Amino acid sequence: MALFLFGTVVAQTNSGGSTKTGNPMTIKRILCPTDLTAESDEALRYALALARAYDARLIAFHCEQTGGDPELYQSDVKALFEQSLFRYLGPAELAAIDWQRVVEQGDDPGAAISEYAARHGVDLIVMRSRRRPHRAALLGSTAETVCRSAPCPVLVMHSDQRDWVNASSHVITIQRVLVAYDFSDDSELALNSGLSFAQEYQAELHLLHVLPPSSLEESEISWFPLGKEDAYHKAARRLQKAVPAEAHLWCDIKHAVSEGQAYREILNYAEKNAIDLVCIGAHGAGFASRALFGSNVDRVLRQAPCPVLVTRPLKPANTLPIRAEARATALAV
Repeated sequence: MALFLFGTVVAQTNSGGSTKTGNPMTIKRILCPTDLTAESDEALRYALALARAYDARLIAFHCEQTGGDPELYQSDVKALFEQSLFRYLGPAELAAIDWQRVVEQGDDPGAAISEYAARHGVDLIVMRSRRRPHRAALLGSTAETVCRSAPCPVLVMHSDQRDWVNASSHVITIQRVLVAYDFSDDSELALNSGLSFAQEYQAELHLLHVLPPSSLEESEISWFPLGKEDAYHKAARRLQKAVPAEAHLWCDIKHAVSEGQAYREILNYAEKNAIDLVCIGAHGAGFASRALFGSNVDRVLRQAPCPVLVTRPLKPANTLPIRAEARATALAV
């Protein structure tokens, strides 16, 4: 499908260097679910880096299957938590971080994660998801379940994605942020998060809007699909107006409009432009669920070449229904 770029806004600086405006992202509590394997430690590495960058409390969370005696595995879980953390930080560095270990019992890890986040005012969930074959697509994953029900944004990564946490210094280096923007309220949340990350790390901000596939056949000699020229330029103008004027002072902003399937265009754009972080709303006019093959958000989560931030509005505990049979007693390890 055709892709059209509509200009670049170049960052301006004053005599004292780069100028930053706007409000930074507020992250005070980060929840990192882990199954205590080396694979899930990748998410823990990101959570540690973000906790240090935002001076936030890190909550290392593990959901144990219901039915066992918590006293029997409590000490083992404590040792595994510390072993995972010591892979990335020494004792002195770890002592400087505000963190805690939490173990819950439950039969549904996704529900346990979302419910704990709601009860304890978590601002961000950081978790890993496994790549899954198409045959398993309908089964869903814990990460996808959490992204649909969490009371806060969820950052999801895979082990083979583009990495923006330095392995030795643990410093975050985000250079390009992509916001999938469909002019809905959910994509507005994604834009706000994208702006915050771009501001914090002086990164390029890319806004992408995807038009639905044309129902008309494209003429072989036509540059624009018939009747689509106005749609492209109207979307481009709306993208340019979506970004606050002050953001132009500290960020390179690129606008793009494409036509096709939303998830496919997002993935292609992220790959071609070496995007480090994709910000996408959990719902939206252009990202509706599809009965058999899951939603565009799910597909982006499964296939993205970089971590994905699924933005959701923060919700207090009393707005998230908690099923009594799924609620577990938290055990401080």
